[in-house]
Amino acid sequence: MPHPLSSPFVRDQLALRATSANAHPVRRGGEYVLYWMQSTHRLPDNWALRFATLEADRLALPLIIHQGLDPTYEHASDRIHSFILHNARELQQSADRRGLRYQFVLRRRRDDDRRTVDRLAARAALVVTDAFPTAGIAERTARLAQRVDCRVVAVESYAIVPSALFIKEEYAARTLRPKVMAHLEHALEPVTDSPPRIGVSEALWRSLDVDRLDLAGDLDAEIARCEIDHSVPPAPLVSGRRAALARLRHFCAESLGDYEERRSDPADPDGSSRLSPYLHFGQVSGAEVARAAIAAAGRPGADKFLDQVVTWRELSLNFCLRNPRFRQLRALPDWVLKNMEKHAADPREAVYSLPQLESAATHHPLWNAAQRELVATGVIHNVMRMYWGKSVLMWSARYGDALRHLIHLNDKWALDGRDPSSYGGIQWCFGKFDRPWGERPVWGTIRSMSLERAYKKFDAKGYEKRWDGDVRQL
Repeated sequence: MPHPLSSPFVRDQLALRATSANAHPVRRGGEYVLYWMQSTHRLPDNWALRFATLEADRLALPLIIHQGLDPTYEHASDRIHSFILHNARELQQSADRRGLRYQFVLRRRRDDDRRTVDRLAARAALVVTDAFPTAGIAERTARLAQRVDCRVVAVESYAIVPSALFIKEEYAARTLRPKVMAHLEHALEPVTDSPPRIGVSEALWRSLDVDRLDLAGDLDAEIARCEIDHSVPPAPLVSGRRAALARLRHFCAESLGDYEERRSDPADPDGSSRLSPYLHFGQVSGAEVARAAIAAAGRPGADKFLDQVVTWRELSLNFCLRNPRFRQLRALPDWVLKNMEKHAADPREAVYSLPQLESAATHHPLWNAAQRELVATGVIHNVMRMYWGKSVLMWSARYGDALRHLIHLNDKWALDGRDPSSYGGIQWCFGKFDRPWGERPVWGTIRSMSLERAYKKFDAKGYEKRWDGDVRQL
């Protein structure tokens, strides 16, 4: 009987999505295939898991899924730890139902054992992991691939349309849109997933030298024991795939039909999808979101939303993959860099330090409200995030300071921080993916956005009132 994952579509997709991270062959005598889950925190619609399953069956070996979390990633905090761990509890339950062996290892302190994956890889025939250009994941994969003596393969699940189809950096949505949309229908072909044919024996499972976290235990107590930033508390957003799918269903049923009109109003809690944290942590896939939108509204009815979840999201991915300077001003077009050089000495209406920005201590109540929303909830409404970013550009002595401040604030406080879409969105505030506009002080020819004009576009006063108060008390 043909393997459920052996269709030509799956084979073609994996040929585009899977990349060897080293030159080692599959280890002879390996006891299992190891899937090291890093950025795709789900079991369905997971191309790395599909690749690992096919390889395990080809090699007649069991498959072990390993996820870990340590305190050394940038801006490690209760907020990020909590969102990952509460999803891991759900992942454990889902793996048990599917007959998969999944384990989670929590490294609580920086001087704790840091070689769990190395020990697992030493007994593996093959290591499969997630391909992801940000959050330090690509670098972590490269380091492991150098240390171990078996084959390591990174597989992309973030993109709906495989990013390998677009080998050069795209400079605007208009250049990528026709290319990615031409492949969309094919890329959304559904796949029936299946577990590996050979299960993990109890003897093998017990023999693995890992300190598995009891995910049924008190996760908040475990987080409190971790050597991380406890001043950034968990966000109120419920983590996990069930919550992500519930939010997706609600959005498609209640908001998608008039998305184009409602998405620009920060006072409308349901006007946008609010799925970015779930997409960032891979609890739901972009393909699942796109399929649900098309099923609910048809392709024409969902087009505006699809432009966001497909074109703009994959434009940012392309940017981070093809431009290694995606966190620097040097990633911007030449016209922007020349513009900044020309206007570097222009007087600013105000200059704020990073602590002032972080504590929402600027002169403008609307910007302060956006920063308070970020600190309190881990997200900012898409429209307010543009005003938030553009204003910091105006309130920094140097353009480089503005970029560093925005990346710090977003990566530290946002649940979708350290994501390709976040870096693409921040750089858009500086002119990335855009064109020159009329020249103005400080802005030069970068597209300007005035907080004062926001009061004419939506209920900015209501937004301010909603997020009024001391940021430390929210």
